[in-house]
Amino acid sequence: QVHLAESGGGLVQAGGSLRLSCTASEQSFIRYNVAWFRQAPGKERQFVAAISMSGAYTNYADSVKGRFTISRDNANNTVYLQMVSLNPEDTAVYSCNAGVNTLTTKPGYYWGQGTQVTVSS
Repeated sequence: QVHLAESGGGLVQAGGSLRLSCTASEQSFIRYNVAWFRQAPGKERQFVAAISMSGAYTNYADSVKGRFTISRDNANNTVYLQMVSLNPEDTAVYSCNAGVNTLTTKPGYYWGQGTQVTVSS
């Protein structure tokens, strides 16, 4: 079992940056692929980015390629999502997921509670 906690969300102006963190309390976290998903009000949940257990493989949604970077620090059980050039369409609750299939982006079983990102125009 893995317990995930996201942090780093907030309010930012268009063009700004944020870094989200997803931290697990269990060392077993390093055995999971991890992804970020987001859900805007009234919209379906959307895949954002994924990273493999070792960090060697990453996958991104087309809408965030070149602007978002996913990385992980296995020594500290943390996955990051660095977001730059944010625009209002990025406004959503961002949640991390452990156990994702990095190729198909099908989420795994474990979810965090989410962190709100709001981008003002």
